Amino acid sequence: MPASTVPKSKRVASAAQTTISRLFVLDLSGGRIFTVNPDGSNQKNIVTNCRLPDGVALDVEAGHIYWTNMGVPYLNDGSIERADLDGKNRKVIVPEGRTFTPKQLHLDKKNGKLYWCDREGMRVMRANVDGSNIETLVDTSAEDARPGKDAKKWCVGITVDVGRGHFYWTQKGPDKGNQGRIFRANIEMPKGQTASNRSDIELLFDGLPEPIDLELDLNSRVMYWTDRGDPPRGNSANRAPMDSNLQPRPDPEVLVKHLMEGIGIALDLKGNRMFLTDLAGSVYSARLDGSDKKVLLFVQGNLAGIAYAEIP
Repeated sequence: MPASTVPKSKRVASAAQTTISRLFVLDLSGGRIFTVNPDGSNQKNIVTNCRLPDGVALDVEAGHIYWTNMGVPYLNDGSIERADLDGKNRKVIVPEGRTFTPKQLHLDKKNGKLYWCDREGMRVMRANVDGSNIETLVDTSAEDARPGKDAKKWCVGITVDVGRGHFYWTQKGPDKGNQGRIFRANIEMPKGQTASNRSDIELLFDGLPEPIDLELDLNSRVMYWTDRGDPPRGNSANRAPMDSNLQPRPDPEVLVKHLMEGIGIALDLKGNRMFLTDLAGSVYSARLDGSDKKVLLFVQGNLAGIAYAEIP
């Protein structure tokens, strides 16, 4: 039947049901971004010649992918770029010299903001999606010179709960140090305070191996994160309640073990699954409770950030 003879309501419904699920994965050693199906098939490079790409965020509606380039910390040459979902129309939006070592990236679509952690810069930062109005929300340096050498002050993973006005971030701590922490603070800076002295920072978890990337299930009020530290709690994916009146907080639940320095995490809440990457070059999937772990890809370089999207 010609499309013109099909009732408009049915044509709209049919179009709305047609989506393609894709993973977007960053390879540090290869300096590239590639996409694959959620089962690991149909791999395609979309961006190459990146400078240690680490964090990734997607705006499917606008057709954009954003990512961080860590660069070389002592050169202060980290940056943030944007391209179309197919890798075309690439442009730098946060240029070199404005952030030392940008790590995980989060898009606040509602307010048109990008949030990221600056590792050796010892900061949590934010900017408009076009890269303008760069702000420092948290400064952990305590007047240490940048790039910072104290890994306990390094900010790495970040995510945002826009509805309740909070952002969450990880500070990984030194290798094999079990000094990793997860914090929360208000999106709005307390009046009269600064990124260095704000009083609303809440320590949620302490003594973690090395927490890296963070994601939130806002409906269930649960946070998920990867940890690249040593077993039994490291090399893992973990979860814990976002909100708890119990002190001390209940221990996090270790969901997935035996990662090889876990880095990236992406949630498909509708599909009840998570996707993970590690520095050994593997991409994994598992259910949100950690069961049914599968290796989708292996020996793909040194993998960092990962994002999941359903694309019309």
